[in-house]
Amino acid sequence: MKKIIFTEKAPKAVGPYSQAVEMNGTLYIAGQVPLDPQSMKVVEGGIKEQTQQVLKNVGAILEAAGYTYSDVVKSTCLLANMGDFKLMNEVYAQFYSENPPARAAFAVKELPLGVLIEIETIAMRG
Repeated sequence: MKKIIFTEKAPKAVGPYSQAVEMNGTLYIAGQVPLDPQSMKVVEGGIKEQTQQVLKNVGAILEAAGYTYSDVVKSTCLLANMGDFKLMNEVYAQFYSENPPARAAFAVKELPLGVLIEIETIAMRG
């Protein structure tokens, strides 16, 4: 059965989508951008600060659904500039230091709200 996941600790959806959907022990988290959940404004700073906020938002959704970062099996990172890859990786590694998930990273022409990064996430119950 499809279950919609929502938490006030992550940014509200800015379009016709859910923060996350859980089905059959798999959690699909919509692409998260570096919005502060309280102000709904893009966090100040560069790629490191934005990546940190995105992964905090992912963590809040994981927690709301009863998952942890260790349950994450796949991430897709969308970058506005592939030159930010190294710095993004440094922050990402802090959240997935052991047994990191499979991952793809792409440079895209543009991201919503002019942000530098968006990450979508899939987690599964072990």
